[in-house]
Amino acid sequence: MIDKLKSLRTEIDLLDAQMLELLTRRGRLAQEVGHVKQEANAPILRPDREAQIIQRLQGLNQGPLSGSAIESIFREIISACRGLERRLQVAYLGPTGTFTEQAVYAHLGHQVDVFPQPTILDVFRAVESSQHDLGVVPVENSSEGSVNQTLDKLLTSSLKICGEVALPIHHILMTRSGTMDGVLRISAHPQALAQCNAWLNQHYPALERVAVTSNAEAARLAAEDATLAAIAGETAQQHYGLQAVASHIQDDPHNRTRFVIIGTLEPGISGHDRTSLILSVANRAGAVYDLLQPLAQHKVSMTRFESRPARTGKWEYHFYIDIDGHREQPHVAAALEALEKNAAFCKVLGSYPVK
Repeated sequence: MIDKLKSLRTEIDLLDAQMLELLTRRGRLAQEVGHVKQEANAPILRPDREAQIIQRLQGLNQGPLSGSAIESIFREIISACRGLERRLQVAYLGPTGTFTEQAVYAHLGHQVDVFPQPTILDVFRAVESSQHDLGVVPVENSSEGSVNQTLDKLLTSSLKICGEVALPIHHILMTRSGTMDGVLRISAHPQALAQCNAWLNQHYPALERVAVTSNAEAARLAAEDATLAAIAGETAQQHYGLQAVASHIQDDPHNRTRFVIIGTLEPGISGHDRTSLILSVANRAGAVYDLLQPLAQHKVSMTRFESRPARTGKWEYHFYIDIDGHREQPHVAAALEALEKNAAFCKVLGSYPVK
């Protein structure tokens, strides 16, 4: 067995050396690409190109590594090579340890500079003022629905959606000691409290629940106060040195949150894209039906439809819609043109790659 392992490990070492040589060559090519982009004043990040790379490699993959493993590996390779051009500066809903921070790394890799912001509005401001290149904010949860602050800000902001990432959300109840001895309150973001409501009612119905701006903020406070328990993710638990009391306490085992990447970029066609837009119509019978007819006419699938009050005091609504395809594809462009004619208001939030 020892001889066989030694032989296999020798072969692995040789392959590692070959891969390192290839990565070095790839890095040098990325530097050349950076010089060309700099001369043309082109953006460092090309979401459509990065998505095409990963899609192509997943198509070539014959195992034994899974498609998701291939994506994780090459996401970091792309991030490292992009960082040789220039490290992107990314604002996100903080503090350190939030699920939004995890979304940053899941989408852009770890070779970026991250800047936690106290609120969603602060993330938008940081990017609108060109203080940072990109922002990442939560937009909807599979259990609790949309994040209204994000939807409202997308309506008024000049920023575009240039990417998205969905993460499984696993909540952990944590304290300084790893027990609930002496704990008087449980703290988390309002959505996390709602996502764990049934579990909390069953196990700790008498404890006060305290809503804060983020789960990571709850973890930070719990690290300072032995009478406070927090609901947060594993990253926050590790960062603030807390101990788990119970894991996977979310009521929905398939709980997921979708995050959007916001900025001034307008990605090209990747081959697997989504377009997000906001519409409103006149208050008359059949107006919404008439508005959406062009989608069926041009065979464009709608994957999301949600209404939000327009805050005019006249019972008017804005409709947040996601459709399959890129705005530059002919059938999508034709549908959007017809939608704009039928709508009282139309704003395209962006076309961007999806997994």
